[in-house]
Amino acid sequence: MTDRGASARPARRPTRQQQAITDLLERSEEFVSAQTFHARLRAAGERVGLATVYRTLQSMVEAGTVDVLRGDDGEAAYRACSTDHHHHLVCRSCAKTVEVEGPAVERWTDAVAAEHGFTQVTHTVEIFGTCAECAASTRTR
Repeated sequence: MTDRGASARPARRPTRQQQAITDLLERSEEFVSAQTFHARLRAAGERVGLATVYRTLQSMVEAGTVDVLRGDDGEAAYRACSTDHHHHLVCRSCAKTVEVEGPAVERWTDAVAAEHGFTQVTHTVEIFGTCAECAASTRTR
């Protein structure tokens, strides 16, 4: 007897719009807002609605294939990232983003959680600064 649970259904193929969003994400190195993704897709001739962009990005966040970063203004920005646990170093000027591992952050998080009796702790750490290229261009002005 075979188990015919819901997980036996074949995965649905992405729509043309979803594939266009995925392709654009793979070419983007910085965090980008949904509105910017939408504008770039439209400029490339893609007929895609802003709601589709938001839905697709959110489903990718939930699947763990896209990271989301909230700016000081609360706006969400998205970037395709590795699936391993990591943090981001983000340039305030150009949005250049580097994935970094943070063993010291992991140890600190575990110690603080244990000190206060917390378990099953998760965290997100984003570090903002100015990249070398932007710092150099500021000095040459």
